[in-house]
Amino acid sequence: MTPLEKIALRSLHLLDPEQAHTLSLLALRAGLAPTPGPFTSPRLQTTLAGLSLPNPVGLAAGYDKNAEGLPALMRAGFGWLEVGAATPLPQPGNPKPRLFRLTEDRAAINRFGFNNQGMGPIAARLAKRPDGVPVGLNLGANKTSDDRAADFAKVLAHCGPHADFATVNVSSPNTEKLRDLQGAAALTGLLAGVMKVRAGLATPIPVFLKIAPDLSPDELAQIAEVALTTGISGIIATNTTLSRDGLHSAHAHEAGGLSGAPLFERSTRILAQLSKLTEGKIPLVGVGGISNADQAYAKIRAGASAVQLYTAMVYQGISIAGEIAQGLDALLQRDGHNSIEDAVGTARESWL
Repeated sequence: MTPLEKIALRSLHLLDPEQAHTLSLLALRAGLAPTPGPFTSPRLQTTLAGLSLPNPVGLAAGYDKNAEGLPALMRAGFGWLEVGAATPLPQPGNPKPRLFRLTEDRAAINRFGFNNQGMGPIAARLAKRPDGVPVGLNLGANKTSDDRAADFAKVLAHCGPHADFATVNVSSPNTEKLRDLQGAAALTGLLAGVMKVRAGLATPIPVFLKIAPDLSPDELAQIAEVALTTGISGIIATNTTLSRDGLHSAHAHEAGGLSGAPLFERSTRILAQLSKLTEGKIPLVGVGGISNADQAYAKIRAGASAVQLYTAMVYQGISIAGEIAQGLDALLQRDGHNSIEDAVGTARESWL
């Protein structure tokens, strides 16, 4: 992290968290943040469901909800980006305040509720983005929709021609009953609709499924089976958690999804279990609590082909993406691996 970035972070932490989030994105768009481009090497170059990544370190959905900062984010050090979530109609989300820093826990709690400008403006920005790293869209459903399952397909049909991949997000805890769509029957029907739209795109794109970290072993096994039978391209594990175990911050009992450091072990165990259940038949993405190269490497060794981060940027700045990528390269070299693929799942059993 540069001295200027440290000063900027200290200043942002004096503001309301959601105001700071908005201001950080404005600063990025104005060229006030480091944009060195993605760090890469022969060891880090990899493919994820057919996507060519210069490095496996991705930006998770939620930071750039409306795809407003893509030109700068594509040069910020990430090997791939996910924006959104996008819903068919614009919606304001839940009442404020709805984002809380848990500084003592290096964590955050949010209950945004899929606030976004809707699929129209987001698709237009995706269509105009520059060439560079792969960019995907997190698909969501409107809170007031009569058919939430159909909303995911609707967003894919509208935005799919302009995205490199899409993620079905049925795991946010901040839209009432959304997680009910993770049940086997509901999820099978939802994904069937999404995959039908995908097949009709001029260029079918990879479709991922993002799951919660609060699933029971039986629920996880059902999701793995659905994933394998519906033909989706991969699974992102995991979204935020409803657990509040071991927290110390004043905002620990706020409603919403918890992200950041306390999520690391829980999400990594889910990832390893999912890796065993799917037997390497589809790629997995590890997300949850990553703040350094060792943790990113642990996700890969637990079964992830790539990783994503977000909350770590709140405490370590956007340059953390490049730092993690460089650190990963060094760890792969140290262990004699010639590629990310060589390391995937090599320590899975230790998390089971």
